Amino acid sequence: MENLSWIHLSIMILASFRLTRLIVYDEITSFLRDPFLSVTMELDGDGGWVRKVEIKGTGLRGWIGKLLSCHWCVGIWSTLIIVTIFYQLPTCFPIILILAIAGAAAVVQTYAE
Repeated sequence: MENLSWIHLSIMILASFRLTRLIVYDEITSFLRDPFLSVTMELDGDGGWVRKVEIKGTGLRGWIGKLLSCHWCVGIWSTLIIVTIFYQLPTCFPIILILAIAGAAAVVQTYAE
């Protein structure tokens, strides 16, 4: 493996973060989760909203549902995808960069609120 610069590492970290959130939480990718998960929002005792996830099915379907409901698990696979694209498909670096910029914007937005 070649020397990895801190900037490339930072870009891959942010891209992995954004891809993970895209898969686990974003509405635009709900079609990926819908066959495996049922997600609802419920009020908690303090008046806030809590995300409730129910796994659909058993066997392989249940396993995929458990995987898609866990941001730590999806994070590993997202990172594998990002690193593979970075090293095997360098012409796709703009996709990684777009994800990284979106990830950085999400972090900034979180702290701005």
